[in-house]
Formats: sequence, structure tokens, C-alpha cells
Amino acid sequence: MMDKAYRQRTAAFAAMLIKQATWPAAIVIAADSVAPLVASARGAFQAPIAVLALLVAAASAVVVLGLSALLVFDALLFRLMATHADEVSGGAAVDDILARMRLKPASSPSRPLDDRIAGTRRLLARQRIALAIFVVAFLTAGFWMPR
Repeated sequence: MMDKAYRQRTAAFAAMLIKQATWPAAIVIAADSVAPLVASARGAFQAPIAVLALLVAAASAVVVLGLSALLVFDALLFRLMATHADEVSGGAAVDDILARMRLKPASSPSRPLDDRIAGTRRLLARQRIALAIFVVAFLTAGFWMPR
């Protein structure tokens, strides 16, 4: 891959990751900030299905926030890769950091950019699934709340 195209692709992917990590986390935080007020005012803790839905929503909210944090971390690693001249040196720098943080063995071979992007896209898909579970559980809890 040409140096300029590599840098642009990596930087664009990092910028996209920041956006994709931020908006689901903002939705979860906003919904979770009003949920206790609404639930206690409407007596949601009296309906067993509403309690179960709130527990599922809380668990999936934690997963969404955790995956958002991982996506931000990946975005920062992609930004680091974009500062290097080519794909090989950028991948080596990321692998070196991950080895120093003891998140990856030092002796493993460097992966190409496409493999790294594919792995991050899998994290993005998992975040979307967790967000969908959160929204369904949150709306279910709201539907089953006594009036």
C-alpha cells in the first residue's frame, strides 16, 4: 500500500472508530441516567418482568460501555499506526506497545492492516448487538412498568 493511501485509510478508520464508540456510549449513559428516576416514580420494581428487563439492560449497558472503551483504545492504536511511514513500521510500533503493555506476546508476527481492521469491525459488531439488547430490554422494562 502506498504511504499516503495507507496513512489516509488508517487515519480515516481511527476517526470513524471514535464516532462509533462515542454515540452508543452516550445513548447508554443518557438512558441509564433517567432510568432510576422513571422506574422508581412508576413503581417498576413491583413487576417481575420489568425488574428482569432492567437487569438485562444494566448488564448490556456495561457491555456497551466496555466495548466502547475498547474501540477508543483501538482508535488510538490506529492513529499511532497512521503516524508511521508505512504499514510495516506502523504495525511494528503497535505490536511493540501491546507487548510492553503485556496485552500481546512479543514474538507474534505482525498482522496486515486489513486483518487489524477486520478484528476491530468484529468488536464494532459486538457493540451494536449489545446496544440492540440494551434498547430492547430498556423498552421492555418501560412497557411492563405499572402505570
